[in-house]
Amino acid sequence: MKFVLVVACALVDADRRVLLARRPEGKSMAGLWEFPGGKVEAGERPEQSLIRELREELGIDVEEPCLAPLTFASHGYDDFHLLMPLYICRRWNGTVSGKEGQELAWVRPVRLRDYPMPEADIPLIPHLMDVLS
Repeated sequence: MKFVLVVACALVDADRRVLLARRPEGKSMAGLWEFPGGKVEAGERPEQSLIRELREELGIDVEEPCLAPLTFASHGYDDFHLLMPLYICRRWNGTVSGKEGQELAWVRPVRLRDYPMPEADIPLIPHLMDVLS
């Protein structure tokens, strides 16, 4: 089974809301909501990947000290196994916008379960609720 390392970020705004991005049509799991991030490329550390992905996907700049590891997900899908560290970030430069045409939503932690998500993301919700409650 293929092993995939993906890194994700819970961006938290001043109102303690978490940013979710909707996977666009044409991608696997299209229409589901997820924490921003992406695959760790060869030669990259997870933090470097996350900084790159947040710039590409959302147009924001994040400095590595602003990324705090929170938890991780380990989930077996039918054709691959996903390992996904989740970082929390409360400081960034720039204005968040969907650079790849993805829909974005700022969501209160208690409402995260109202958004359909990939199976691997769901176990991350209680950790965010604990930290942000």
